[in-house]
Amino acid sequence: MRDKFGLDFRIVNSDLLRQLRRSRGLHVNPWTHYPRLITSIDFLKRDRPLRLMREVLPAEGEAIYPRRFDLLIVDEAHNIAPSAGGNYAVDSQRTAAIRLLAPHFEHKLFLTATPHNGYSESFTALLEILDSQRFARGVDPDRKQLQVVMIRRLKQELPPRWDGKPRFPVRKLEALTVDYTTEEQAVNADLKRYTELRCSGAKDDKVELTATEFVLKLLKKRLFSSPQAFLTTLQQHEKTLKAGKSRSQRQLSKPSVSILRRQLDQIEEDFADDDIYEESTNDVVDSSSRLFRPLSDGEQALLSKMQQWAEQASRRPDAKAQTLLDWIDTHIRPNGEWSEQRVIIFTEYRTTQKWLFDLLGGRGLVQDDRLMILYGGMNSDDREQVKAAFQAGPDISNVRILLATDAASEGLDLQNYCSNLIHYEIPWNPNRMEQRNGRIDRHGQKADAVMIYHFVGKSYAKQDAQGVRPGDLDGDLEFLLRAALKVNTIREDLGKVGPVIAAQVEEAMLGRRTTLDTTQAEQESEPIRRLLKFERKVREQIEKLKEQLQETRTNLRLTPDHIESVVRVGLEVAQQPPLQAVVNQPGVYHLPPMQGSWAACGQGLAHPHTGEIRPLVFDPDRARGRDDVVLVHLNHRLVQMCLRLLRAEVWASGVNKSLHRVTARVVESSVLETPAVVAYGRLLVLGGDQQRLHEEVITAGGVLREGRFSRFKSLLAMRQALDAVLPDPVPDRMKQQLVDIWDNYADSLMQSLEVRQAERTASLEKALQERCEKEVADITAIMNELRQSILAELTEAEKPQQLSIFSDTERAQYDRNRSSLQARLDQIPDEIEQETAAIRARFANPTARLFPLAITFLAPKKLIQ
Repeated sequence: MRDKFGLDFRIVNSDLLRQLRRSRGLHVNPWTHYPRLITSIDFLKRDRPLRLMREVLPAEGEAIYPRRFDLLIVDEAHNIAPSAGGNYAVDSQRTAAIRLLAPHFEHKLFLTATPHNGYSESFTALLEILDSQRFARGVDPDRKQLQVVMIRRLKQELPPRWDGKPRFPVRKLEALTVDYTTEEQAVNADLKRYTELRCSGAKDDKVELTATEFVLKLLKKRLFSSPQAFLTTLQQHEKTLKAGKSRSQRQLSKPSVSILRRQLDQIEEDFADDDIYEESTNDVVDSSSRLFRPLSDGEQALLSKMQQWAEQASRRPDAKAQTLLDWIDTHIRPNGEWSEQRVIIFTEYRTTQKWLFDLLGGRGLVQDDRLMILYGGMNSDDREQVKAAFQAGPDISNVRILLATDAASEGLDLQNYCSNLIHYEIPWNPNRMEQRNGRIDRHGQKADAVMIYHFVGKSYAKQDAQGVRPGDLDGDLEFLLRAALKVNTIREDLGKVGPVIAAQVEEAMLGRRTTLDTTQAEQESEPIRRLLKFERKVREQIEKLKEQLQETRTNLRLTPDHIESVVRVGLEVAQQPPLQAVVNQPGVYHLPPMQGSWAACGQGLAHPHTGEIRPLVFDPDRARGRDDVVLVHLNHRLVQMCLRLLRAEVWASGVNKSLHRVTARVVESSVLETPAVVAYGRLLVLGGDQQRLHEEVITAGGVLREGRFSRFKSLLAMRQALDAVLPDPVPDRMKQQLVDIWDNYADSLMQSLEVRQAERTASLEKALQERCEKEVADITAIMNELRQSILAELTEAEKPQQLSIFSDTERAQYDRNRSSLQARLDQIPDEIEQETAAIRARFANPTARLFPLAITFLAPKKLIQ
């Protein structure tokens, strides 16, 4: 945010809390300490951060207007929707935290690729948090209102480039076939047999069966990952079984199935720290294994056999690791020479990542920073260094291989010089797989194709789509690849189908399913797809927005030359050294060492990887596709400091002024025959509540003939005169002549500015009144429409419902939602009255204020020669 937009954000986490308490006292509140904040929803939902947030929000019964905060941005917003895993979506802690915050933000922006998870109550709850005046939880959203607040841009909707090429590369999935050894196939068969024995013995005890299935699924995931990952979990499982309590003791402390499922579901959540994830996994394996019945002799023999294999296999590359090494030798280091190709290898487990690092290091792939690692929980500075090295060009950065875990992948851009990604194991969660792929399959990818690789058994090429039979190692991996292929074909709509794929993968891995069938889920998601598909002319919209952007730039004169001029003048006024032009590179400048508070303008100039100080450019075209220069934009610290200084100088008075508000310029004689003068003023229109309704800079002026002032015939004539300015200086004698007759036209010039103010205000009054009436009509129609929708939903709810299929938690959530709808219905009439009154008060009796800013004299060139 700092480098791209010039905005400084503070990350609110435990470290910042500790730092603030040490430096500012125990009672400091981070939520009011800085203007711009970034935090994790999982940090915010904790007791202490949430309590501190409540302290800055209005108390119950206190007015929420004006709102305490400006803008709430929620990334991966589907994570705050009520979780849907049963028959009815239930609020999570994330949902509750954002529901508490949302009403206190003036604006809200939710970002997600999967807004709808297939549960209407979950989707409508998300919409209600976003805009409670248009939507209510449990009430089907109106399509027109949905289109007002939702913008869904798919890659295929974007127009191609000027040469007809697509804006995004194609994604290709390829299988890396592995010739698994007899021993590796045997250990998979042993685990399958162990699974059958354990599940058979626990089938009459739902609690033990639930715990058994969890541990066995985890063992299978770890086996598919690496021998080392499998070994650590297997050892923990066996250790707990051997040291477990007696059957009677376990029976006394056995949890219910629902409690156990909630505990097990927590391990499926995203963890920001891989070490914590490994510890949590071991803890859950430990607590789940305590619920197992004692091992039989046959089960003990299988455990011992699998552990013996894992101990031996973890000391050397297995068949899959060898296939990976062969691929690297072919594509990344052919014939022992490093190419410019790069690859990201994703693994789910930190244990596997460490194991792979050691294996690759043994092959000489680690020296000279050729291989780097990213994992959750690593130091943020180290993480940024790795990212910078991987995003830098291969000519200045040696790194070619990146080992990354899922916890490190979220939110990272890694696409600059990498188009190869290998899933070392296929995630059973489709969203996690898409998150990995999104690290390189995104805007800015330069390659024509993004290559995604998965490992399968050697028999894959011989199988057809209906020949998949999970059970043996090749069959299991082929089933997972089929799931990956399905995810790739429906990746734009994983909300409904993704969970079905995940569930069927788990069933297959437990031996209960042989085929992947998402037909019903895809059919059920079709109404959702239609709901979210808005018929729009994307190309025309983009062109219209580009025209508006260009028009704004023209009206405000936001050109690179003007921004550069602001910086040059600002530095001169601040008595800082000027920009230094780079030899033989027009438009490129070095920023010299600055003094005092201006030294902060140099932040972000160091290259992220090399650390070299980069030069500045003001033209976006000079910076496009380059990382060896820094674009100075409007929000860049240097520009902002110069603008603040110049604004202060405009209003400064007395002897301390460093910037004058009067200037004289030469113009072409063909435009003016006699001198002219132009005045600038700031026009501010305030509403009845003294809030700003409109602001702009207006100009007025005229020509000086025979010592008298005569207004320009039109604004166009004045603009033509201003656009004809030449670089020639105005002689002092001409300046003095203009000053000598100032009293002759000063009042007339001010009157012309006031006339321009009156003209502009009169044209604005009608527009402001129309805007007022439109806002009143819009809010009234929106609220009445919501009222009718809630009434219809409550009437429908009076019919008999099949609540018996809901769990106690789901039924309680259902009842709360119905009560909330009734309360919302009762609030609407008063809310309409309050909103319309507030709108009319804001637009009532608009008052215009004029603040003279500056004067420009224009002298024809023929008069100064």
